[in-house]
Parts: sequence; structure tokens; C-alpha cells
Amino acid sequence: MMRIKRSLRIEWGDCDPAGIVYFPRYFQFFDACTAAMFEQVGLPKQALIKQYDIVGFPVVDVSAKFMIPSKFGDDVSIETAISEWRRSSFCVHHRLLKGEQLAIEGFETRVWVGRHPENPDGIKSRPIPRELIERFK
Repeated sequence: MMRIKRSLRIEWGDCDPAGIVYFPRYFQFFDACTAAMFEQVGLPKQALIKQYDIVGFPVVDVSAKFMIPSKFGDDVSIETAISEWRRSSFCVHHRLLKGEQLAIEGFETRVWVGRHPENPDGIKSRPIPRELIERFK
């Protein structure tokens, strides 16, 4: 299983009045890591959308377990891997670490979608191309 690791410093704007990371920011961090994983295999999001004629891969389910808070100035790392490929969706697992300690574990299910053939304003799931999945092995 391919895994990427990204480092980041928690900024003032990431935090709430209590001085800890405001929880939606973690989901923004995780979204950026998912995009970075595709970029790592040679498919930045713009190229991916053009090459496969898709709209994207929106999140349909997301959750997180919060163990240790992160604060302004903390240096953290995020490990990201695709834990499961399905016909038209995939699951992503994120682990945010403070040093060696697991601070947050995040989970996403994303669906591979293109324009709906009968409704140009709609989207519809599509099978994930096998050659794309192979890039992650």
C-alpha cells in the first residue's frame, strides 16, 4: 500500500479561541493530502480531471477520532494511504502525528464521478479505471 507523509506547522488561523485547531481545518488538511497522493503518482488534480474526463472525487462519508489536540506552532505530520479501492469509490485513511504520538485519525470515502449523461448539471459515479489503481501499487 502506497503511503505519503506531509509535514505542516499549525498556524494561528487554524485555531479557535481556545488556541487549539478548529476541527474543520483537519478535514481541509486531509483533503489536501488526498490530492497530494494523486499528485505523487503523476496525476495532479487538474491533469486527473482532464485525462479521465471526470468532475472529481467528492467525499460521501467522513469521520475522525481526536486523541490529542494540536495548537498554534505545533509541527505535525500526516500519513495518508488509500485503504480500499472499490468499483467507483475508494477509502482514504489519514493519521496526524505529533512527534510519534497519534493525535487524530481521519477516514474518508470518496466517489469517482463524471457528468450525469441525462442531466448536465448533475454528477454520476463511474468505475475507477484499473490503470489508475495500478499507479498506487
